[in-house]
Amino acid sequence: MDMEVKLHPAGHDGVRPLSLKNPVMTASGTFGCGAEFMPYGNIARLGGIVVKGLSLRAREGNPLPRIAETPSGMLNAVGLQNDGVEAFIRHRLPALPWQDVPVIANIYASCAEDFGELAGILSAEDGVAAVEVNISCPNVREGGVLFGQDPVMAAKVTGAVKRRAGTKPVIVKLSPNVTDITVIARAAEDAGADMLACINTVTGMAVDLERRVPLLANIVGGLSGPAIKPVGLRCVWQVSRAVKIPVIGMGGISSARDVLEYILVGAHAVQVGTASFSDPAAAFRIVDELPGLCRRLGIERLDDLRGALKV
Repeated sequence: MDMEVKLHPAGHDGVRPLSLKNPVMTASGTFGCGAEFMPYGNIARLGGIVVKGLSLRAREGNPLPRIAETPSGMLNAVGLQNDGVEAFIRHRLPALPWQDVPVIANIYASCAEDFGELAGILSAEDGVAAVEVNISCPNVREGGVLFGQDPVMAAKVTGAVKRRAGTKPVIVKLSPNVTDITVIARAAEDAGADMLACINTVTGMAVDLERRVPLLANIVGGLSGPAIKPVGLRCVWQVSRAVKIPVIGMGGISSARDVLEYILVGAHAVQVGTASFSDPAAAFRIVDELPGLCRRLGIERLDDLRGALKV
């Protein structure tokens, strides 16, 4: 069975389609910069690799502890620790088989102008297939409101990235921590996003009853893992019905069945995240499982399943 997925930007001249040999990508922040997982499988067999979030300058991240296990998931408040975009380009990108698998750069900034500058730097790199924009971060110039919680700010960031991204497709990653995710989705689409990804983590917290303290130094963090899969499915279903551009689904994916469920509600491709912490070979295993499950379910083409939910 042919597992190839081609994500076509909707009507954006000059932007290259994102071609995946299968719909299974890795999620930013859960797969390092890719090379860390080479001992567990051939990363060129994956649909794509989304590297950990990149900022203009190096970031140390949040104080420890910044990870806590929860029932059916985990909380993290890592704080987007990274060496900066230039260090990634010089030292990390050359080590990846980008000729054989799309490498997608996830970017983070605290103002629209810095998002644009990051996109401009990455637009010149042949090894970067697309840019994923993390809008689940605070706008420090507008009182700290998250870009992804305000349609005007989400559109402003999307536009800033599109103007500098050149031929790279722009994927805007949406937050579930909003009243109506379709409002943000349409704002990003109208501002030029080529694709959308959803969902980012769900804001949560955990506490130590005996010590009467939060488990995270940051107090709150992002919940991920199987616990958020119902939220992810709901958001992908809503967003895919609200926009015309491709949607990439994520949230609690740990099996081939999970992948097909996301495609059923409208996703074109998916990203595997938290599962890679408990099983570093998870993404590779899912790629292996997918054709057999499709045969057992009588699915000949992923396009036939996509968005075919009976409601």
